[in-house]
Amino acid sequence: MILVLMGVSGSGKSTLAAGLVTKTGWSFAEGDDYHSQANRNKMASGIALNDEDRKPWLNELHEILSAWKRNGASGILTCSALKASYRERLAAGLDELRFVWLDPPRAQLEERLAHRAGHYMNPNLLGSQLATLEPPAGVDVLHLADAQTTAEAVAKVLAWIGL
Repeated sequence: MILVLMGVSGSGKSTLAAGLVTKTGWSFAEGDDYHSQANRNKMASGIALNDEDRKPWLNELHEILSAWKRNGASGILTCSALKASYRERLAAGLDELRFVWLDPPRAQLEERLAHRAGHYMNPNLLGSQLATLEPPAGVDVLHLADAQTTAEAVAKVLAWIGL
């Protein structure tokens, strides 16, 4: 089983991932760690990434997911995965991949980003991320939109995947 925790910056992907990794012991990759320095600089300057900027990043993340599959490992990846085409790239050839879409209200996102320290993502890019987001749909997507604790979200995800 491979989970991709997706959503805009500040949606809580890393926090949920930490809770899930604690409960499952699965492999973990933080998608933000795989952005090139050029992409990090661009985002820190308040410039939104385009599809060409994201292509090598998505390819690298897909290789991580593919390696988990080849090795028979379960894993959790955090990745914004804003567009359907990005999610298709990540999921290519991975039949046991599922997406968890973290979708808190904009006010909550803004509050989180305003108090976030040590991250290269410029909070002013939230609007462009929300505009780029193509909401996922389907049986392989769990939508977490309501306010809940991390423990509640972890429990929902684990129940959804049958653990």
